[in-house]
Amino acid sequence: MSEASTDRADRPAEVSDPLLWGLAAAVADAHQPDDERVCVSPSCVGAAWPCAAWNSAQEGLRAARAPLPAPSPTGWSSDLVPAAPVEAAARPAGDEQLAVTSAA
Repeated sequence: MSEASTDRADRPAEVSDPLLWGLAAAVADAHQPDDERVCVSPSCVGAAWPCAAWNSAQEGLRAARAPLPAPSPTGWSSDLVPAAPVEAAARPAGDEQLAVTSAA
């Protein structure tokens, strides 16, 4: 690994998302520069380094260090729980169906 790579065994203690950290580190390791500062990954096909994938991996490594939101007392995110109960929509009596007509 070059000095630009990220050793996954040396994950910082402040990492809050180990899965994201590991995936981003793997991408960063796969997109290293050669002696001419060209990305060695076959998916980059000669792109100058740092390539877009390596830059995205760095964003992932930064995001993996971001603090996680505090859990709610119920264990549910407040945006997933409706503020009031949702009532069932009224249905017509019987097996009636609405006819769809087009204006021609």
